[in-house]
Amino acid sequence: MKYIAGIDIGGTTIKLGLFTPYGMLIGTDSVPTDISDKGSGIIRDAAYGLKMLADASLVALEDIGGVGIGVPGPVRADGLVNGCVNLGWGLTDAAGEFSRMSGLPARAINDANAAALGETWRGSAAGAANAFFVTLGTGVGGAFVSEGKVITGTNGAGGEIGHITVNRAETAYCSCGKRGCLEQYVSATGIIKAVRSALDKGEPSSLSGLDEITGRDVFNAAKNGDAVCLKAVDNACGILGEALAMTACIVDPDIFIIGGGLSGAGDFLIDKVTASYKKAVMYPCADTPIVAASLGNEAGMYGAAAQWL
Repeated sequence: MKYIAGIDIGGTTIKLGLFTPYGMLIGTDSVPTDISDKGSGIIRDAAYGLKMLADASLVALEDIGGVGIGVPGPVRADGLVNGCVNLGWGLTDAAGEFSRMSGLPARAINDANAAALGETWRGSAAGAANAFFVTLGTGVGGAFVSEGKVITGTNGAGGEIGHITVNRAETAYCSCGKRGCLEQYVSATGIIKAVRSALDKGEPSSLSGLDEITGRDVFNAAKNGDAVCLKAVDNACGILGEALAMTACIVDPDIFIIGGGLSGAGDFLIDKVTASYKKAVMYPCADTPIVAASLGNEAGMYGAAAQWL
């Protein structure tokens, strides 16, 4: 095939990329995600957006051998999207609908899985046979890529590290309905909650008085020595390092990649997670590197397209 395309459908934006089979990005564009009417026009807009991108890149549609579609929800083994709350979708044949509208073969993939595949194709884990990807944002996602394939498991839940239990004493519920999940402590939401709790107790912080606090705010303050924020970050990184150590016992990857919004903290985050990991991991896996993702917001496009390699 001459070209492949990757589409990353997010809650606010649909990102589109056109690639050579060797991973060269030759064109990119984006269109707004219209979630009105239960997202009924999203696939139509994605198909039209790809046509416009192909025209602008002087690529004939018939020369696109495959289109990958990353979606923010679980994708079953039969290719059906098993609901996307943020898009208003129930059970949806996104790939089939896209093919009918565009005339191009298409495959759907979960967005975290797509980002993992992208990082192993052209990102921080390029060339690795086995890689485990963790995305730290509002929640915590994960994916395991082995020999170029995402291992999703029987129910599509493979790699979902965010919902392993790390605190049996927790009384608050996670979004998944369980209690004590990793996501409750190492996501941006969890870290901000820890900072808010300290502020409510009157602990002094440079973030006191702010109506809105972001994960970036917390990490920047921690880097500047803010005791409240540093404690929250150290706790989160400690828990995450221990969770990766447990994961290493099961999948023993060549490399761990940390992506998502919090990965922008760079070495400050990576060094703390690595230190915790090394204290907790079994000795054969002690030297497994932990690195930050490098493709940023384009990882999903790359990974969605990589399904066709």
